[in-house]
Amino acid sequence: MKSKTKSAENPVIATESPSDLSFLKEVKLADSIKKLEELMSQNKRSFLLGAGCSLCAGLPLTTQLTEEVKNDSKLSDATKNVLQIIEAKFSGSVTATIEDYMSELVDLLSIAERREEGGATNKKIDIDGKAYEANELREVLKDIKSSIAKCIDSKKLNLTAHREFVRAVHQILRSGKGNGANSVDYFILNYDTLIEDVLALERLSYADGFSGGATAWWDDSVFKQDGIQARVLKIHGSIDWMQLEGDPLPRRIRLSGQNFSGVDPKDKVIIWPAATKYQESQKDPYAQILAVMRNALRPAVHSETVLAICGYRFGDSHINVEIDRALRESEGRLTVLIFTENDAPVGQLKLWFNDVAVREQVRIYAKRGFYHGETSITSETDLPWWKFEVLARILGGER
Repeated sequence: MKSKTKSAENPVIATESPSDLSFLKEVKLADSIKKLEELMSQNKRSFLLGAGCSLCAGLPLTTQLTEEVKNDSKLSDATKNVLQIIEAKFSGSVTATIEDYMSELVDLLSIAERREEGGATNKKIDIDGKAYEANELREVLKDIKSSIAKCIDSKKLNLTAHREFVRAVHQILRSGKGNGANSVDYFILNYDTLIEDVLALERLSYADGFSGGATAWWDDSVFKQDGIQARVLKIHGSIDWMQLEGDPLPRRIRLSGQNFSGVDPKDKVIIWPAATKYQESQKDPYAQILAVMRNALRPAVHSETVLAICGYRFGDSHINVEIDRALRESEGRLTVLIFTENDAPVGQLKLWFNDVAVREQVRIYAKRGFYHGETSITSETDLPWWKFEVLARILGGER
């Protein structure tokens, strides 16, 4: 491993105010900003967007969503009881959210279903002294998912930053038609439909894995079609996905609260918790979505891809593994830009920053500095480039 950089190579940056973009004029940040502009002008660009990117639109962070679901008066008594028990098992954790609780519930449900499928005499799962059958746990999980969808769908949204973002990202494509070579990939970890909505508002053609209109069926071949300017891949599902009886693949129902006579959805909302288990990742459409992502992050010879990550805290091990593998298997043709609210690289980011095999491919725009290869530039005050709404302004050319 290469030695740490000297203090002379770690200048301290002073900024006037984290609420404006004056920090972009700092001389020591000039190279990092210039390189960001160069990378964002490349043909093949991808974005991995987490919950932090939806906050400026008026949607809750996962921690806030957790509280809203827990306080939902419409939850059944069974759901409230199970949630309270599971939450208690995470006592002491300062990071546990509703996604962790759902993951725990999915684990318990998997055990119950395995016993049920195996014809076991004891098919019930004991949760803190009370026995639950697979069907009861399934209903609890559906209840939680419906509550999440309701919380998200009920918010009054401000799409200003998201519209500014997609305008900036797609301005290079405006002069000609998009195609499979230079369309933009959006890997979405959120359950909301903000990106799809603003792409449509900006008249940008996109594929999201469905064929049809407001009501559509899953058809992953649309990801390969010519003439599209973007691909939207909802890695954790979406509040407007549902599953019908007899069909293992999702349908998209964009009309909120719509009920169809004669149509009985098996699952009214299809979303997966962040800690999706390995066996779930082998099923469609999740497996198909990951296959598209893997291919996109491994550019062909003589081409390069940029993956910009914003609003994501790297709490999903499956996603972290996918990015790590792509970095190592892309033969240097993948560059990852990470905009993080952490003051400096921590966790997975620190591992990449310290790994000589991939550190040159990773550029970290942290809250208190910039990190790339052997370069560490620190700041005494906040650098707001990690915020989605500020990133949108930067990409739009504002200085």
